[in-house]
Amino acid sequence: MRPFLDFIKDGQQHLMKSIVQGLADQFQLSNDEREQLLPSGQQAIFFNRVGWARTYLKYAGLLESVGRGVVRISQSGVKLLKSHRGPICSKDLEKYNSFLEFKNKAIKTVETVSNLSEVMTVLTPQEQIEFAYEQSRQSTKIELLSRLKICTPGYFERIVVDLLIRMGYGGIAGKGEVTQLSNDGGIDGIINQDKLGLDVVSIQAKRWDTTVGRPIVQGFVGSMDYIRAKKGVILTTSKFSREAEDFVEKIEGKKVVLIDGDELTELMIDHNLGVSVKKTYELKEVSNDFFEED
Repeated sequence: MRPFLDFIKDGQQHLMKSIVQGLADQFQLSNDEREQLLPSGQQAIFFNRVGWARTYLKYAGLLESVGRGVVRISQSGVKLLKSHRGPICSKDLEKYNSFLEFKNKAIKTVETVSNLSEVMTVLTPQEQIEFAYEQSRQSTKIELLSRLKICTPGYFERIVVDLLIRMGYGGIAGKGEVTQLSNDGGIDGIINQDKLGLDVVSIQAKRWDTTVGRPIVQGFVGSMDYIRAKKGVILTTSKFSREAEDFVEKIEGKKVVLIDGDELTELMIDHNLGVSVKKTYELKEVSNDFFEED
């Protein structure tokens, strides 16, 4: 917040875009640091941090919004820069009643102002929400993977076929089937991409705890010839060896995709397989367009 106020201390009107760019240059951020996104992938972390600095300073009355995306330092902001040395944090803003009111409304679950200050100096409110979301998602992934590892091999094979159909493989009809558990040539499931079965995706499902190595992958690629498949997917609850990954990159005439346990659970969550929506939240912000006067 100190660099933000210093940047606009000339009393002139400043565009938020120019402030973000100027502060990024001042901190000598690399392109990767400037473009690093929040977990949602919707906004750059640095842009988000500058935006929340603006919010805190605004509620403390240290700057004024004079237009869409345009701010100017207030007299209180000028006074604070002159009287206060060193960094400015949320604790320093607590002497302003308007900021205290904003804080108390923002997070009601924190009992004391001092505890609230500790929370707000670590993460912005939006980052707190996204962090909690990621924690919940990771917990769901762990539980999903544990369930997959204890289900029967046959049921696991049906799960991976259902997943691929939900992902859009199999066309509109979504035709997929699990092959017999014996004499399948290493193929655990197939999906017909068209009604006549002219384009087939072969599937192998490995409900394993140990790493899936190159011999397994190489055997699967060879077995694809039994059903004249040019596309294949191997899904496992464990991981693939580096040799297995290198092997599929060098295959000619066939395309094989390897999906490990981590990616498998990610896909199941994204396509609502084995999970249910517990609650939905809408994160809203004030619309600048609404308050733009002609």
